[in-house]
Amino acid sequence: MTPLRWLASALFLLVLLAPGARADTPWIEPGTDGQPVVHLYFFWSLACPHCLTARPFIEAIPASRPWVKLHSLELSRHPQNVRHYVALADQLGQPAQYVPSLLFCGRMQTGWDDDASSGQALLADLDACRVAAMSDSALDTARALPAPGFSVPFLGDVTLDGYSLPIMTVLIAGLDAFNPCAFFVLLFLLSLMVHQNNRARMLAIGGVFVLVSGVMYFAFMAAWLNLFQLFGQLAWVTLAAGVMALAIALINIKDFFRFGRGISLSIPESRKPGIYRRARAILAAGNVPAMLAATVLLAVAVNVYELLCTAGFPMVYTRLLTLHDLGPGAHYLYLALYNGVYVIPLAVIVVVFAFTLGARKLSEREGRLLKLMSGVMMLQLGMLLVMAPDWLNRLGVAFALLGVALGATWLAARLTRA
Repeated sequence: MTPLRWLASALFLLVLLAPGARADTPWIEPGTDGQPVVHLYFFWSLACPHCLTARPFIEAIPASRPWVKLHSLELSRHPQNVRHYVALADQLGQPAQYVPSLLFCGRMQTGWDDDASSGQALLADLDACRVAAMSDSALDTARALPAPGFSVPFLGDVTLDGYSLPIMTVLIAGLDAFNPCAFFVLLFLLSLMVHQNNRARMLAIGGVFVLVSGVMYFAFMAAWLNLFQLFGQLAWVTLAAGVMALAIALINIKDFFRFGRGISLSIPESRKPGIYRRARAILAAGNVPAMLAATVLLAVAVNVYELLCTAGFPMVYTRLLTLHDLGPGAHYLYLALYNGVYVIPLAVIVVVFAFTLGARKLSEREGRLLKLMSGVMMLQLGMLLVMAPDWLNRLGVAFALLGVALGATWLAARLTRA
């Protein structure tokens, strides 16, 4: 399967498997008998005495009111439930700070006194919600109906309307793919190999370099993902990721105007002689297996040197990923899609070089424009992480971010054409 066909298949799979955005969480939906079913989300913790007091009463509600669909979700042992709580609270504009917490009919209640007071008040509210939902007009305004869904092993209940995250994945990865650091090394290596006039060897060595780079990038992003999952949904973690993204963005934008001066997130000049030496060692190897082994070593070394150059987008994207209520399998499937998109331009470069046997280097102007494009995109992502992270769940925002980044780069290219 070609890279483009693999990417299309993976994107289609993710569109089908991605859990629906939390804005589509159902509060009320029609039951099998046509009567409204009220969803009641009960978030509690084993370490919370009030939760344990409330739990028997709340979990008995569906027995007396079968039209209540209870979701009893414990937090201390289930991080995915914490993410679910935060997402639902964000939808209602409320902080996810206290337990027990009850969410239903577009409202949120926290705390519990006793069954006689808190319990009876809850039952009255549920009854009132159902009565209001009996009319079509109230039902239309009070509920958010889920899209048609189904159950998938390892991923749980999924819907067909979660388009924002897959498309945001492709857009961010697509911009990340145009990485001047990665282009610089690959173009240098392929330019050296042009003189050997051997297409098959160039495809093999270039393919191994791209493959190892993709695996290294996947491992790097998985490390970011695990770090963010360790901290969970803490607001300061998202804020810190946003501030770091802003810093990286400003450095990259600075590089467009003052390339190579001051702080720069590029391969250090002191490391470049070592990269050149390793690249030439590939050509000096006596046989193809030795050349491929030397290519693996070069790719590993280069990707270690590139960590600062490439840290921004993986950090922002993996934080964005952990803000969605996904299962572990879905997290890594998204990382696979991201890295599939990331290596496509590198793979295209290898194929073009192999079939044209042409030499090409990345000019300083091209490197500056790539820095500017990534910097503008990173600046927007950082600002949203700091001020309005929930906006990153909106499909229109994804295309707006891309449009601004490409527009700014196009304008800069026009102004610097001379």
